[in-house]
Amino acid sequence: MLQRLITSREVLLLGAIAVLLALIASRFPAFVAPSNLVAVFNDTSPLILLAIGQMVVILTKCIDLSVAANLALTGMVVAMINVAFPGMPVGVVVAAAIALGTVMGMANGLLVWKLGIPPIVVTLGTMIIFRGIIFLISDGKWVNSHEMSPAFKAFPRAEFLGLPMLSWTAILAVIVLTIVMSRTTLGRAAYAVGGNPHAATYTGINVGRTQFWAFTISGALAGLTGYLWVSRYAVAYVDIASGFELDVVAACVIGGISIAGGIGSVGGAVLGALFLGVIKNALPVVNVSPFWQLAISGAAIIIAVAVNARASRTKGRIILKSAEHAV
Repeated sequence: MLQRLITSREVLLLGAIAVLLALIASRFPAFVAPSNLVAVFNDTSPLILLAIGQMVVILTKCIDLSVAANLALTGMVVAMINVAFPGMPVGVVVAAAIALGTVMGMANGLLVWKLGIPPIVVTLGTMIIFRGIIFLISDGKWVNSHEMSPAFKAFPRAEFLGLPMLSWTAILAVIVLTIVMSRTTLGRAAYAVGGNPHAATYTGINVGRTQFWAFTISGALAGLTGYLWVSRYAVAYVDIASGFELDVVAACVIGGISIAGGIGSVGGAVLGALFLGVIKNALPVVNVSPFWQLAISGAAIIIAVAVNARASRTKGRIILKSAEHAV
């Protein structure tokens, strides 16, 4: 039991993060000050929210490339709503953001489920559509800080027990999704569909419906993140979070979520996001050029995929060996 815990992907990744922080602290001790670590976690919270949603999708042998565009469209819509109705309660704005994100997630899920279009094609298409809609509704214009109401901008920054509400939102989402994935029929179905969709079908699990709900969860979290992103940075424009979907997928891969489906955990996605978050916050501090920041992030992805592939091959050899002994 202890050996299994020590060799688990989450523990190894947690150790890697600790080593990374120790190396950074050896040159810049202020980086590991509690206040700065809180700031790093807060900066990483949007990535955590999107990564845990992406994790559910990947578990079902799908991928959602539209999460950043979903975030951007939702953010623009709620920013425009705030400009038009500045007195609208923040709770209503948040609910509208989640609802809009959910609808976009459902659209992806329905196209995959009912039309049988490959998920990567669907979400690549909707990613472009969502970005186009932002341009149409905004006419290419920005919504700036002075146009937003103080209450709209205040929520992510408001602190409770020393943590901003943006961080608390990510923590609450992680807790809720952990319960969903470990204690509900939907969570168990997602693992079954990703592990072996044919066997899942024979046991009565509707593969398409499970994938639909996975996209719905991802969309809802992207919508929530859209409001949090725009209100925190106090700006909305067409190219918000452009390319951020790649960071989201990278966080999942680094966190041990298998692109082949069926393997992964909420904790792994969170740690993968934190690993990237530490790198992105630390490298500018140690005067590493933007090129090397991208190169290091890319190397981390390749290494993570290689480790995942090696682990899968090892399991396969063990099974075959066992079968030979049985004969």
